[in-house]
Amino acid sequence: MTQSAIPTPNPNLYSEEEVALLVHAFYAKARKDPSLGPIFEEHVVDWDAHFVQMTNFWSAQLRGTSRFRGAPMPKHIALPELTATLFERWLQLFQQTTHELGNPGLKQHADTVAAFIANRLWQGYQFSHFPDKQPVPLRDSIMQ
Repeated sequence: MTQSAIPTPNPNLYSEEEVALLVHAFYAKARKDPSLGPIFEEHVVDWDAHFVQMTNFWSAQLRGTSRFRGAPMPKHIALPELTATLFERWLQLFQQTTHELGNPGLKQHADTVAAFIANRLWQGYQFSHFPDKQPVPLRDSIMQ
């Protein structure tokens, strides 16, 4: 997947409320997930602050707002023992959430962005933790 595959953010396509709903609905699923939940619960200290940060992040990605301040790559690289399976599970839950929200435009845009981000974070993780190995991409079937 290339950088050009990411749709341009458009503030007219989704409301802030839809972005916030996406974030809250997704993390409700992720926190209950047997594989992802323990990771989030161990590393997220303040869920209220995390929701604000993630809403700002997704608002920037989907609507082009500029409230997000952060560096996701170093935070993910610092996590121990991440795997392709965990990133793929994250994408599955994300795509399930966007589907359930019932906005096909939001689903298409957010899923495309999420797949790009997941692949970039997984690549960065592999480069950092396994510098002598060729990075392995996430499964294509997850990114559709």
